[in-house]
Amino acid sequence: MIVLLAQPASNPTGPEFGKASPVGLVIVLLLLVGTVLLVRSMNRHIRALPETFEPERPEPDQAADDGTDRDAGASGGSAST
Repeated sequence: MIVLLAQPASNPTGPEFGKASPVGLVIVLLLLVGTVLLVRSMNRHIRALPETFEPERPEPDQAADDGTDRDAGASGGSAST
């Protein structure tokens, strides 16, 4: 049983072994070009980000503006759906 599983299913040295279509090369090259373009675009976007996302001048009601109002559920009001 183990000997049967260890044997190759076909002859790997046949006349078609090792040959590849030129279409495969074109696809691989297109994928590489696309990857390079995506990495360059991502780097450009990352460089445009600010150093920090902290507000420059936090206002007294900044917590409510950021959606961190912890007293909103205790007020008894209902949200409209």
